[in-house]
Amino acid sequence: MKLLSVNVGRPQPNPWKHLSATGIDKRPVAGPVAVIAPGPKGTGEVGLAGDRVYDVKHHGGPDQAVYAYAREDLDGWEAELGRPLANGVFGENLTTLGLDVNGALIGERWRIGPDVVLEVSCPRIPCVTFQGWLEREGWIKRFTRAAAPGAYLRVIEPGDIRASDPVEIVHRPDHDVTVALAFRAMTLEPNLLPRLLVADALPQDARELARRRATTNDR
Repeated sequence: MKLLSVNVGRPQPNPWKHLSATGIDKRPVAGPVAVIAPGPKGTGEVGLAGDRVYDVKHHGGPDQAVYAYAREDLDGWEAELGRPLANGVFGENLTTLGLDVNGALIGERWRIGPDVVLEVSCPRIPCVTFQGWLEREGWIKRFTRAAAPGAYLRVIEPGDIRASDPVEIVHRPDHDVTVALAFRAMTLEPNLLPRLLVADALPQDARELARRRATTNDR
């Protein structure tokens, strides 16, 4: 398991949300990249030096510090879409190889290289910027049905990372809530939401959503 690339955003116009810019255009960078825990959501800060988000209401902050997507899943989309997909094209900071990103457990921790430890926090939920960026009508629905969203991660231990760094799973929590399961619960299968409550590492807003659903089911 390793990093194929570390990808940092280049600001682009965002006509799909009528914002000043988007940071979805992530491209591989050479050399080490510093990883730090960002400030609170709403500031635009993320975990990689030189990167940021512009839709500060929905992106960025400690629970969405770093976004990872597996090269194997990109390859699957290449075949389905009939077009090449470069590392970073889904807006991911980390393009991985040999790592089951969607099968990762919420709260699972990865050591990347000698210093950095990241924690899986939640799935990525697709938005109109993602659809517009890929220039695919109906992409949000298509991506959602596939339930291979990739994972957002928190920064537990900061440091530098670079392409080819090994990835090691150093902690797996004692529950069965994967990134894919959390995504399905938060999108097309809300009946699964109560199952998420065992995943303490979920962001607070997702846990509140699950708690409300569980309360409704108990009535």
